[in-house]
Amino acid sequence: MASDSFETPISDEEKANIASNFITHAPPGEFNEVLNDVRILLQNDSILKGASAESFASYNMEQFLPVKLDDSDDLVIVSKHGQIEDDRFIDPFQGRSFKLDHLRKEVTDIRDHDMDSQAEPYRKAVQEAIRGYIKSYYPHGVFSVFGNSDSDITIVICIEDHHYQAKNYWNGRWKSEWIVTIPSGGNFATVKGSIKVQVHYYEDGNVQLVTSKEHEDQVDVTTERGTADKLVKLIGSAEAAYQTSISENYNNMSDTAFKALRRQLPITRSKLDWNQILSYKIGKELKNA
Repeated sequence: MASDSFETPISDEEKANIASNFITHAPPGEFNEVLNDVRILLQNDSILKGASAESFASYNMEQFLPVKLDDSDDLVIVSKHGQIEDDRFIDPFQGRSFKLDHLRKEVTDIRDHDMDSQAEPYRKAVQEAIRGYIKSYYPHGVFSVFGNSDSDITIVICIEDHHYQAKNYWNGRWKSEWIVTIPSGGNFATVKGSIKVQVHYYEDGNVQLVTSKEHEDQVDVTTERGTADKLVKLIGSAEAAYQTSISENYNNMSDTAFKALRRQLPITRSKLDWNQILSYKIGKELKNA
């Protein structure tokens, strides 16, 4: 007799939650592919529509989606730190806000936006200091710097760089977020950073690398420009150290853990030449014909 679990149908709400989970965990550069696959599995666009709006927005903000406003040279990162309404975000470069269609990734309804006057001097200084760093170290890098204040000033730096190589069966993204709190009258600013790397490789297999690192530190508060320069130096040092550690860890894993799971070479200590073996087999068959 079949168990109850096989007899109880999944509700539409549960289906929507499962679909949302698939969508929000799509690998970098593969959102549309995952969405299309989920649509085929559901066979019900009304359920997908119910799951989609919040999932699309969550995915775009989590992945630091870069968008372009028509008349600007700078791409803007879509982030919760720049969100002022459900689908409206800040362009900190030009002091504007815009509406975003999260599915089509289209920008509309651009308006002027009043930036935080207390945070703006520090925000602008950090924006200009980080620009040179991004240009030097990120081939396709995009960044946005947001600022707000209450009693303290908070500056948030979002960095994103991705490389999509579908024809070579891999996609990857680096994203980092740095939150700087400058206390009123304080001599030090606290810095909290989060770095995340995600790579998906799917030629003759399906392998994902997801790795992250948290970082905490502080910088001296001097002038706006002086503080910004020290902050960028700290970020550069932390991100370089993390990149190096990733490379070293996976080289070590290849030499230790992977070897323990499977030999790179057979016991003969030499690789098999399968083409040569095949030619021997064909020659033998021809000889016996």
